[in-house]
Amino acid sequence: MPTPAYKRVLIKLSGEALVGEQGLGIDPEVVETIAIELKACKELGVQLGIVIGGGNIFRGLSASARGMDRVQADYMGMLATVINAMALQDYLERNNVFTRVQTAIKMEQLAEPFIRRRAIRHLEKGRVVIFAGGTGNPYFTTDTAASLRAIEIEADAILKGTKVDGVYDDDPAKNPNAKMFERVTYLDVVNRGLRVMDMTAVTLCMDNNLPIVVFNLTKPGNLKKVLLGENIGTKVIGD
Repeated sequence: MPTPAYKRVLIKLSGEALVGEQGLGIDPEVVETIAIELKACKELGVQLGIVIGGGNIFRGLSASARGMDRVQADYMGMLATVINAMALQDYLERNNVFTRVQTAIKMEQLAEPFIRRRAIRHLEKGRVVIFAGGTGNPYFTTDTAASLRAIEIEADAILKGTKVDGVYDDDPAKNPNAKMFERVTYLDVVNRGLRVMDMTAVTLCMDNNLPIVVFNLTKPGNLKKVLLGENIGTKVIGD
């Protein structure tokens, strides 16, 4: 069996990754596909933590822009991440992958509260830990939650799955001549406003020297290739 490049990682999934072609909600076929990919990665012996967004169900910032109270809207967005986490947990366990969902907001009938030492212990026992509820605070995105959880569990890297191949100097959907970076520094991301993660998340990673790998999750096998250290996507690192 090939040797993974990482021992423990935090995978950041957007809520939109679960949508498929339907445009909203959760597509069971898509979740099944992601679960199978994660199982293949788990079989490499890598410890997997996951932070999942909720934008396929409810996006707090968008609702706030349309007049809803920002704090209320953000809490609704956090609840959406719990729904997605439960869906992903179900499909992982259908594929015989042991999991735990931990939430930043207490809801013991559905999931464990986030406790750092317990999360690390689950990872050491070979369970996939899905972190839901964002940071538990309004005004912070799930990107920031991913950076925070990755630092707390002492992950070797954040792997951010997207629908594009990596980080570009322009929007590749609008500019066919957009250039993709193989490597880019945290400062370049901040100074050039590159679309990697929000600035709070990027600066957290920079302060803690935590690499970010941005890759195309929709291509089968890409996640496993990243874990094996293949040159997939864009790596965000220090100078």
